[in-house]
Amino acid sequence: MASASPSPAGVRRIELRGHIIDSGIFNRVLGILTDDELTAYVIEEFESGQTKTEASYARLRIEASDPAHLDEVLEKLQRETGAVVLEEGDVATEPAPGDGILPDDFYATTNYATEVRLDGVWAAVERPEMDCAIVLDDGGAMTVAPSDVKAGDCVVVGHQGVKVNLPQRSRRKAVFEFMASAVSSEKPRHALLGELARELLAVRASGKRVLLVGGPAIIHTGAGPYLAELIRDGYVSALYAGNALAVHDIESQFFGTSLGVNLEDAFPAEEGHVHHLRSVNRIRAAGGIRAAIESGMLRAGVMYEAYTKEIPVVLCGSIRDDGPLPDVITDVIECQRAMRHYVPEIGMALMVCTLLHSVAVGNLLPATCKTVCVDINPASVTKLTDRGSHQTLGIVMDASSFLRELTLAIAAAEGR
Repeated sequence: MASASPSPAGVRRIELRGHIIDSGIFNRVLGILTDDELTAYVIEEFESGQTKTEASYARLRIEASDPAHLDEVLEKLQRETGAVVLEEGDVATEPAPGDGILPDDFYATTNYATEVRLDGVWAAVERPEMDCAIVLDDGGAMTVAPSDVKAGDCVVVGHQGVKVNLPQRSRRKAVFEFMASAVSSEKPRHALLGELARELLAVRASGKRVLLVGGPAIIHTGAGPYLAELIRDGYVSALYAGNALAVHDIESQFFGTSLGVNLEDAFPAEEGHVHHLRSVNRIRAAGGIRAAIESGMLRAGVMYEAYTKEIPVVLCGSIRDDGPLPDVITDVIECQRAMRHYVPEIGMALMVCTLLHSVAVGNLLPATCKTVCVDINPASVTKLTDRGSHQTLGIVMDASSFLRELTLAIAAAEGR
């Protein structure tokens, strides 16, 4: 079984193991090779599991007249299908030529679990994250952001000795598999949120954090009290947001408005357009959010609960911020580092109505982190998957409905 063969100047072999048929991995490999007119392949060995629990195996010989192009195809197969290139030695490395500068042929990571071959032994790469580099140190390997690479660091180059482990399809159709195939506002929300609540409780019971990445729409839609309750009761245990969510949450406590609109009757308040500016000014005068809480100035709300519970809070600034609040990190690279610091503790991420922030955080998360993206705009919901966070479950809902129904679903799952 083979495709048309070019004049071979390079020949390599790959193998696939696991549930490669029902997960679609085998078809994906054949699709990549068939679409590439400069390569040819032969399926040298194929063993199909005889039951739904038995693994399958395939070995393919791949040929190309251009060795450089063959390397590109092999790297694509590794990244997108987890194929293992046979007859490989250890990883190749080059020293970083300067701080924040990588060798030209550096290996660009995925967010899947990855291994590198060191002295003939496969070793796990710590902290999987997409669009980064792999640095070897003290006999181990770690994913490092390009901005954090130091001159002389031992950086993995090429694809030799690198293995990507794609997650195998679960034998049970879990909520993240069942609903992630398409995004629609017509999904059965009651069942979906019930299953999501059970997944959240399982993550919480495992000792991992549940992260909420939130936009100001949470406050604008009146959902602030639901989020505050989830934080107070320990269901949300980390919060990433921008200046806006914090400002409008504090505005709602000081003035009962969000962006100048009364949260009780949805009518604009007189002089309401300056309420958020006055809120920023008061917090700056107090010396920050924690100081405002300790002085008794701020007594409720999302930020009050998050600081009182002492959960990780990272507020990242942008060029359009008013103020910003003193607690906001305005250096984006420092903000990435602050968010990245807590990533190993996170087991689930709820991204609610904040497209750019969700993409930024999604880029930091490993594929093993259960990720939920909620937005009223279907295009926003699909954006994370388009950017490589394929583990994302999309839900088309407004912030208020989602947080209210999630709160009820958690109560039901706990039998309350």
